[in-house]
Amino acid sequence: MKIKLEKIEKDFIYTHLIFVIICTIVLLMPFSIGIRLFILIIIYNILVPVVGKVRKHTNWFNLWIFVFILSLFQIFPDWFLSAQLNILVFPEDGLYKIGTVSGYMLGLWVIPLFIIIFVGIRSIEKYSERTTYFIVSLLSLIIFGFAEATMWMLPSWYPQNVTTILGHIALYIIVPEILFGLISYYLFIKIKDTNYLKYIGVTFLIMLLYLGSASFFYFFIEKVIPMS
Repeated sequence: MKIKLEKIEKDFIYTHLIFVIICTIVLLMPFSIGIRLFILIIIYNILVPVVGKVRKHTNWFNLWIFVFILSLFQIFPDWFLSAQLNILVFPEDGLYKIGTVSGYMLGLWVIPLFIIIFVGIRSIEKYSERTTYFIVSLLSLIIFGFAEATMWMLPSWYPQNVTTILGHIALYIIVPEILFGLISYYLFIKIKDTNYLKYIGVTFLIMLLYLGSASFFYFFIEKVIPMS
């Protein structure tokens, strides 16, 4: 059965194929890993909105604005988990730090969030709401889980002092990251056609929900369950 892709879906695929090629080139450059990741984050955050504007995908550009603001706010959960709970480590990587967090993290969350929400938006036009939420949940698990399992090899961040599975995936963060993908998708489709000021308030709320769920599941898995 031949799958017919619409213009926006083709643009999405081609854009990310181009970015994969760029990643291959940049990661082979003789710079520190922090500088290389910083370069890639800048490229992605230029490439995506430019394609959205040039190809006249209004919701595409709005989605990038939404996830970019959210990514900026995500510095706070990462900072809290690393500086206060001491369960997340950002090793020295040759780039500046914001507190204990590597500077490229300001824009890194854009990549998984853009992909997850975009796929959710396209799915809701083809499938039922229940199926779409399942797809978003599964995609969040796969993307965030893959990042948790592999980013330590660069090296980027890695967990410590927590229960892990499959080597480097912190058990406490699995559910919060699935919820993060779901709530980000849900709230974006609710406010996507509103003004950008509302994006700020909503993304700040999402950050708080992520921070709260990460703290709760850390406490429950690492402190409550061992006492049972």
